[in-house]
Amino acid sequence: MTYRRAIGLLAGLLAAAMALFHMWAIAVSPPEAVIFRGMHLLFAVVLVFLTLPLRTSRGGTNPGIEDWVLLVVACAPILYLFATYQELVNRIPMIDDPTPMQELMGWACVATVLEATRRAIGWALPVTALVFLAYAFFFTSVTPLIILDQLYLTTDGIFGSTLGVSAGFVVIFVLFGSFMERSGTGKLFMDFALSLTGRSTGGPGKVAVLSSSLFGTVSGSAVANVMVTGQVTIPLMLRTGFRAPFAAGVEAVASTGGQIMPPIMGAAAFVMAEYMGVAYLQVVQWAALPAILYYAATFAAVHFEAKRARLAGLPDHEVPRFMHTITTNGHLFIPILLILGGLFAGYSAPLAALVGTLACFPVAMLRASSRGNVSFTAVWEALLDGAKGALGVAMACACAGIVIGIISLTGVGITFTQVVVNVAQQSLIVALVLTMIAGIILGMGMPTTPAYIVMVSLLVPALIKLGVVEPAAHMFAFYFAILSAITPPVALAVFAAAGLAKSELWSSGWAAVKIGAAGFIVPFMFVYEPALLLIGDWPTVLHASVTATAGCLLLAGGLHGFLFTATTTWQRVALIASAFCLIKPGIVTDLAGFGLAGAVILAQLATRRREATAS
Repeated sequence: MTYRRAIGLLAGLLAAAMALFHMWAIAVSPPEAVIFRGMHLLFAVVLVFLTLPLRTSRGGTNPGIEDWVLLVVACAPILYLFATYQELVNRIPMIDDPTPMQELMGWACVATVLEATRRAIGWALPVTALVFLAYAFFFTSVTPLIILDQLYLTTDGIFGSTLGVSAGFVVIFVLFGSFMERSGTGKLFMDFALSLTGRSTGGPGKVAVLSSSLFGTVSGSAVANVMVTGQVTIPLMLRTGFRAPFAAGVEAVASTGGQIMPPIMGAAAFVMAEYMGVAYLQVVQWAALPAILYYAATFAAVHFEAKRARLAGLPDHEVPRFMHTITTNGHLFIPILLILGGLFAGYSAPLAALVGTLACFPVAMLRASSRGNVSFTAVWEALLDGAKGALGVAMACACAGIVIGIISLTGVGITFTQVVVNVAQQSLIVALVLTMIAGIILGMGMPTTPAYIVMVSLLVPALIKLGVVEPAAHMFAFYFAILSAITPPVALAVFAAAGLAKSELWSSGWAAVKIGAAGFIVPFMFVYEPALLLIGDWPTVLHASVTATAGCLLLAGGLHGFLFTATTTWQRVALIASAFCLIKPGIVTDLAGFGLAGAVILAQLATRRREATAS
């Protein structure tokens, strides 16, 4: 057996062991917090150093001597905590000084977590953590031993609640996504979307929106979503006449929205539930209506662009029949229904996800159409995909623990909140814009989860201090950490989609911003009108929903130059103005918005009548 094959086999066995360990912990009962989180981190760092070596050799990416050394150095601090766990429990943090061995192991843990995070997700988060460490060392009176105590010997640093969320929630939901994909559900999502929208005007674009929303809520990764669904939807869009940048933009925007689409959403949603001390189902409830608005506006943008460009749908023989799709493969929806049923019945999100995961392959066995997806190899690969897919989030959460530990130890979060409030001069809109910019910048360099965690520590308290209700403040940060995936210049989802569409990056990026414009506005809407998060009485929720939906649709029409027919310049301006009026809650702005929209609609209908008469 070659060295490369031996490493591949070892990594595969460890990944499978990691997946099975987390499934066992959820099914039985997780160990003590430090043990459970430590095991999670132990699996993650070993797999990172094995599969992402420092140097690439000619024969492939095989770990060298330096990688094995780092692997041992990374494992030692975690194993040391396990071996001396009773001593750790009995010591008093910040009172009992760390022993020389604890000090050595602590700094080794910090260093290897930073390096493993760099390999897994890039430089942005490790550099951020180093900046906070430098601040604590050189600009505060906190001693190095106290810093070490916080980061390594307590559950307020590396082994904090963020790593706990990764261990307890993220892994099982990533596993669920990989089990769903390997059991054939990805094809079901695509056929389901095709059967509903494939024949309509601009059908392939609508298929991209619908299929990506379905797949994205399972995968939780915008780039992964693009690479799975975009392989099919982008060629279909190009073939039916969509411009390449627009096709890339549609797929990027639709795939990015999967992280805000219930019932599963992205990993940061679980972190939000943990931070706010609420059930995950409560976060799902808050996210439901904004997600619908996001996708309604995206769907409308595709429809209006297709109408303006006079694009047709797919020919009938290429579109699967709805009833045939449901009767043939509809049973593959059962695992998702099991998760929803478990959540509504009051079971924990990890346990519901475990049941859904374990049901995937047995459900696929029910019908001959999906039975071919069931094999030992498919189950094995699903375990490997799930474990390896969780590595980036695991390392990001461990590294974010360094940032959170420094913030809570030094009080820099309070200082930052005061700075934001002073800069905003008690103006909420200024604070919101600052938070939006920070979220987009942070999200450009790191995954959604750590970007959201940093924003919660530094910016969300300022928003709450300025009067924003807590759920709206957290959801605002969550949204903009996600939307960086479609915001130039570093828009990872757009980069992936542009590669598939063979389109220019900047034009694809701006097309994505235009298509997803409502996504940038919806967070401001629910800050000023919390009823959009289903907070408040139902008449208020209903009124806010109607006006917000109308505003999003009118904005899409104004940006893409079509409503009932092609718009003139004044009509586009009026549509965009009416959209912004409806977005801001209030009777006066609502009347102004509907008045402007009514004038445009009457003019549009008159133009369409004239065109019909002329033809």
